[in-house]
Amino acid sequence: MKGKRAGKAISIGILAFLPTLPALAFDPLLSEGTVAPTPAGGMLAQPSYCDFGQLGVPLTLPEAVGRTLCHSPKTREAWASVKAQAAAVGIARAAYLPTLSGNWQGVRDRSETNVSGLPQFSSKSTANVQSESTTLSWVLFDFGSRSAALSNANASLAAAKATQDATLQTAFDDVAKDYYAVQAAQGALQVASDIERMTHDSMIAAQARVDRGVAPITDALQAQTDHDEAVFNLAKARGDAQTTIGTLASEMGFDPSEPIEMPQAALTPPQGPQFSDAVETLIEQVKKTHPSVLAAQAQVEAARAKVAQTRAQGRPSVSLIAKYSRSNQPQTLGLGQPTFPATGRDSYVGVQVTIPLFEGFTRHYQVDQARAEEERQEDLLQDARQHVALDVWNSYYALQTSSENASNSAKLLAIAERSFEAAQHRYEAGVGNILELLHTQTALANAKQRQVQAMADWNYARLDLASKVGRLTIDELAGR
Repeated sequence: MKGKRAGKAISIGILAFLPTLPALAFDPLLSEGTVAPTPAGGMLAQPSYCDFGQLGVPLTLPEAVGRTLCHSPKTREAWASVKAQAAAVGIARAAYLPTLSGNWQGVRDRSETNVSGLPQFSSKSTANVQSESTTLSWVLFDFGSRSAALSNANASLAAAKATQDATLQTAFDDVAKDYYAVQAAQGALQVASDIERMTHDSMIAAQARVDRGVAPITDALQAQTDHDEAVFNLAKARGDAQTTIGTLASEMGFDPSEPIEMPQAALTPPQGPQFSDAVETLIEQVKKTHPSVLAAQAQVEAARAKVAQTRAQGRPSVSLIAKYSRSNQPQTLGLGQPTFPATGRDSYVGVQVTIPLFEGFTRHYQVDQARAEEERQEDLLQDARQHVALDVWNSYYALQTSSENASNSAKLLAIAERSFEAAQHRYEAGVGNILELLHTQTALANAKQRQVQAMADWNYARLDLASKVGRLTIDELAGR
């Protein structure tokens, strides 16, 4: 009796412990081992694990990227999808294992029978009744239903992982664009400040010439107008800079008001495009290797497996079944006889064959539905290939254009600086006019702004092409 009680206590303890196993990262079927430990996937170095302290001063692009990949709702959503699909693989693998269930019941049983006119046959009994049972079921053969379900789950997991990679590439690309937008806005703010100071100096010089009577009043008024416009542009540049900083802070998971110190943008023109491959080669490669294409291919495989699974579910299955039960229900020898304590046991082991004979044509339409989904996924695959090919084409020529513009902008800036210096000296010497000075002044301002924007465009275009090709990594930030 003590042994039975101890066994019952152990069984209850095991059943009570089972719900806590997932919290302990229990993975007996090894389906979740390939899930990345963080939403950033393999983008970050393993020692990091999304563990960030205070914002860096200044904020580097790798840090901005890392914080965004870890905290972006889109990357976390993609990560959660991978974890869900990994669990689905575990469910599909678990279908190959037997199921074992236990049941225990304890009741207070009160039974009373009154026979009219024959009280000697009446009876009354009260007893505490306990019953236990254990049931085993194990599907031995099912004509490929479980195999198809596992193939579907594996393909869906591969699709989720590829989708996560594509999401990370997109998030990486977006934060890089916002980071360079901040640098461009701050560079434009510095240029606007320089222009305001430059127009102020020109205004003072023009007013001095008017005061000496060597220039008409219109020179001072034109210079004043140019300076007022520069003040207006400076205020707008301040607002644009704050807007871009708030966007970057929000993307990293901070409030838009979070103070961020950025490094000064480099104004050195690039040496040339970072991709030496021909655009045709890149397009052929991206049609096969881009994460979004791989995700679409995996979805096609999952849809094909779903067709096979749906068909197989309408076929017979063979299962091993077993049961053992025990009860202490009191027994009586007959009507009017007292009840006596008793123990009953029942057990069986056998084979069960389940044959679906008629399902009202449900299976036929389920197969048709699965086939239509397979066709849809094949069309989505073709669309994904066309989409990534066009993205590579556009990004490739955007990089070439931005590379040329970055080089040209440096030349234009050098010419504009010399022209302004010459016009300024001529005006101060009294041999030039205010229109010449203001014209070269405007050309210099435009050249400075164009160079800042051209370098930001080139930096982003380089990473954008890497993203469209599917090669975007932390190493790309250093140009390696």
